[in-house]
Amino acid sequence: MPVFTPPVVDMLFAIEEAGELARVSSLPDYEEATPDLVTAVLAEAGRFGAEVLAPLNAIGDREGCHLDNGRVTLPNGFAAAYRQFVDGGWNAVPFNPDHGGQGLPWLVATAVQEIWHAANMSFGLIPMLTQGAVECLNEHATPAIKAMFLDKLVSGEWTGTMNLTEPAAGSDVGALRSKAEPDGDRWRIRGQKIFITGGEHDAPSNIIHLVLARVPDAPTGVKGISLFAVPKYLVNPDGSLGRRNDVKCIKIEEKLGIHGSPTCVMAFGEDEGAVGWLLGKENQGLTLMFTMMNNARLAVGLEGIAVGERAYQKAVAYARERVQHVAIINHPDVRRTLLTSRALVEATRALAYYTASRIDISKRHPDADLRAHTHARVELLTPVVKAWGTASGIQVADMAIQVFGGMGYIEESGVAQHLRDARITAIYEGTNGIQAMDLVNRKLLRDGGAAFRDLLNEIRTLDAELAAAGSESCTVIRHALEQAVSAATRAADFIHAGHGGDAALAGAAASPFLELVGITCGGWMMARLALAAHRRMADGADDPFLPAKIATARFFAEALLPKTGALLAAVQAGSGSIQAFRDDWF
Repeated sequence: MPVFTPPVVDMLFAIEEAGELARVSSLPDYEEATPDLVTAVLAEAGRFGAEVLAPLNAIGDREGCHLDNGRVTLPNGFAAAYRQFVDGGWNAVPFNPDHGGQGLPWLVATAVQEIWHAANMSFGLIPMLTQGAVECLNEHATPAIKAMFLDKLVSGEWTGTMNLTEPAAGSDVGALRSKAEPDGDRWRIRGQKIFITGGEHDAPSNIIHLVLARVPDAPTGVKGISLFAVPKYLVNPDGSLGRRNDVKCIKIEEKLGIHGSPTCVMAFGEDEGAVGWLLGKENQGLTLMFTMMNNARLAVGLEGIAVGERAYQKAVAYARERVQHVAIINHPDVRRTLLTSRALVEATRALAYYTASRIDISKRHPDADLRAHTHARVELLTPVVKAWGTASGIQVADMAIQVFGGMGYIEESGVAQHLRDARITAIYEGTNGIQAMDLVNRKLLRDGGAAFRDLLNEIRTLDAELAAAGSESCTVIRHALEQAVSAATRAADFIHAGHGGDAALAGAAASPFLELVGITCGGWMMARLALAAHRRMADGADDPFLPAKIATARFFAEALLPKTGALLAAVQAGSGSIQAFRDDWF
C-alpha cells in the first residue's frame, strides 16, 4: 500500500479553476506565478512530502515528544527533516522578498501547505504557526522589531508560536491573567500559558513566542490585553543569539493524536521576568492577534482537508486490495463511502483555494473598492473553511476506518492515526461552534447580511452557464445547487427575522447554518470544477481525469447538496426545544 501520493494533478486543477490562477498571476508582483512554475513547485513539494515527511508520520505517532529539564526533543528524524525543509526554502514561499521570502501568492502557498499536512500533520504544525507569526509581525511590529526577528522567521531558521490560552482562560480570552511590566523600552512578562503548539522543541535555533498579557492598570476583559514578542533566546545587536530568556516548557501534554507535535505548558517569568517587546499599542493585543488567528483558522481548515486526502488514499488502496468474493471496491456501499470521501475532499479543497486566492486579491489588487469587497468575502468564508473543512476531514478519516473494517480499528493498519490526528482540528483556533457563532453574529448579522447576499448572488450566476452546458450531469448539478441556495437564503432570512426577539436563536441555529453554508459553497465549487472540465473537453482535451471531475460533482449534487434541506429545517426549528430542556434533565 502506498505511503502517500500527493494529488498534484487534482491540486493544480483546483488552483487554476477554483483559485483562478490566471487572475491571481495578473496581480502586481505575482506575474511569475505561471502554471508551469506552479506545477514545478507542487511537484517538488510533493516529492519532499512523500519521500521525507510521510515516512516520519507513523514514527512521530509512536515515539511522541520528550521533555527533559525544560528541553523538548521531537521524534526521531523530525529535526533533520526540518533543516531540509528550511534549506529548501519552503518556509519562505509566500513572504515578502525584502525579508528573504519568495513572494509567491497565498494561493500557491496554501496548496504547498496542504502537502505538508497530508504527509505529516505533526510536522506541518511547525511552519503553520510560524507563518502566522510572520504575518502578525509584518503587519504590527516596529521596524526595529522586524529587523530583530522577521528574516529568521521567514526563512524558518526560527519558528513562532501563539500564546493565548491559560488554565483559567480558554475561549474566554478576556479572563487571562498574564502580566507585563515595563522595563525601559522592553517589558517583563510573567504568567503561564497552556496548549502551546511547538512551544519548545529542538528543530529551530530560536523560538519567538507571541504572548497576550495585561499591562499595569489595563481595563478588564478583552479590552485590556496587549501583545508581546518574547524570544526563547535574546538576540544580540549583531543578530547572534544571546542568553536564554526566562521562558521554559514545564510540561508536554499527552494527547489523542498529533503525538509528533509538542503541546506545551509554558512558564514565562518564573525568575527575573521574560523579556518581551510590545507589538502595536497597549490594550490592542487581541485585535492584533487576530491577524495570526485568522491565518491559522484557514490553515487549520486546510489540515482537515489534507488529512482527509491522506485517509481517502489509504481507503481506496485498501478497497482495491481487500477481496470478499470480489475486491470490496465493487460493493455499492463501499463505493458510496469512497465517493463521499472524494467529493468532500475535492469540495473543501476548492473552497480553501478559492478563499486563498481572495486573500491575494484583497492584498494586491490596485482597485481599493475591490480589495475591500474581496476582504469581506475572505472574512465571511474563513469560519466556513475552518469548520466545514475540519468536520469533513474528520468524517473522511472516520469513513476510511469503516472501509478497512476491523483492520481500521487496529493501529497496525495506520489509518486510525488519521482520525486521531484530525480530531484536534475541530477544536484548534476556536472550536467549530465558535466558528459558527462568528459566522452568524459577526458576518451575517453585523452588516445586515450584505456580504452573505453578495456571495449567494455570485453563486446564482452559474445557473445560466450550467443550463448552457447541455449535459445531463450539469442539469442535475444546476437544480440541486438552486435548491441549496434557496435553503441558504431562507435560513439567513429566518435568523435575521427572529434574532431580535429570541436571544438564543443565533446560538441554537449557528452550527446547522454553518454546515448548510459549507455544503452550499462546496456545491458551488464542484459546479465550477465540472464546468471547467466541460470546457477543457470541448476544447479537445482527452483525459479521463476530466469526466471523473464531472462525475464527482454530480455525486456531490445528488448525495450531499440535498442535506441543505434538512439543515434548513434544523435552523428553522429555532431555540425552543433547546432552551426548554431543563438543566437537571441532562
